[in-house]
Amino acid sequence: MNEIITHLSRNHFQVTRADGWVIRAMGYPQSGWIDIHANLLSRGDFLYRLTKAKAAMKEATLIPGETLHFFILDLAQNFSLSPLKLKEAYHRYAPHPEGVILADTYKIPLGISEEHLMYYLVNHSLREHQKLSKKILGVYDEVQWFKYITIASIIQKEAANIEEMPLVSAVIRNRLKKRMRLQMDGTLNYGEFSRTKVTPEMIRQDSSPYNTYKIEGIPPYPVGSVGFDAIKAAIFPADVDYLYFVRNKKGTHTFTNNYETHLKNIK
Repeated sequence: MNEIITHLSRNHFQVTRADGWVIRAMGYPQSGWIDIHANLLSRGDFLYRLTKAKAAMKEATLIPGETLHFFILDLAQNFSLSPLKLKEAYHRYAPHPEGVILADTYKIPLGISEEHLMYYLVNHSLREHQKLSKKILGVYDEVQWFKYITIASIIQKEAANIEEMPLVSAVIRNRLKKRMRLQMDGTLNYGEFSRTKVTPEMIRQDSSPYNTYKIEGIPPYPVGSVGFDAIKAAIFPADVDYLYFVRNKKGTHTFTNNYETHLKNIK
């Protein structure tokens, strides 16, 4: 209440002790910025709206495949927040460095702090992870579930469209079964490299656990955000024996189980 009184006094409107009683009788003012939908109000109407008006909201969208690095930069710019504080808050609440916040559009109240914003995004997403896991698998095992999320994040980077996702998932499954390295460019589009074109030089120089040209298996963590379609594809890959795919002139991919055919497709 004191914060409201101070703020309003600076704008030439003094809240008296009696006004405080009126406000408490009506309810209690919300924290953060609120939208009262008017520029000129009577004193009584103004006090009423202080307690009944909803918080002013703004949308924030995490695009499927985007990384936390760029999402934090977007949040900082759109909500006038500190990127460093957002990152620190995320790591206080999230069990993994990437892939926890689900790709979606979120309504965020204006005036929210870095701490409260990340607490909301992480905990809301973790609840959704649990719901999805129990709905699809009947149980939530965080370790196993985030292995699926890691595969889903690769699918999200590699597939040209939703229809291709189960096929890309099948390639991942089949290569893992044969102990073949995944050798997928999308895994190198992690963190700050999300929008970087993968080159042969980058493949040679990158020694991170995300370089599937060098490591066996999948990366230890997701390489970006995921949507439901990618998660579903990771859990239910297509029943095909494909081991290779390459982008074609149509902007989609050509799949094959034969290396010689794959080389022809590349040419």
